Amino acid sequence: MRADVVEVSEFPHLAQRYHVFGVPKVVINERVQFEGAVPEKMFLSYVLQAAGVEES
Repeated sequence: MRADVVEVSEFPHLAQRYHVFGVPKVVINERVQFEGAVPEKMFLSYVLQAAGVEES
């Protein structure tokens, strides 16, 4: 897993590209996006969704 942290005020083109209206904004594999702090289980659900893994 790799993560990048970007200061949107320094990279406004990225803020526009990913429609950043709040922080934190998480984009996973260009497929799944969400804003705000989420519980760990929900975060894992988003990661699995981006990876194409169905939860059981």
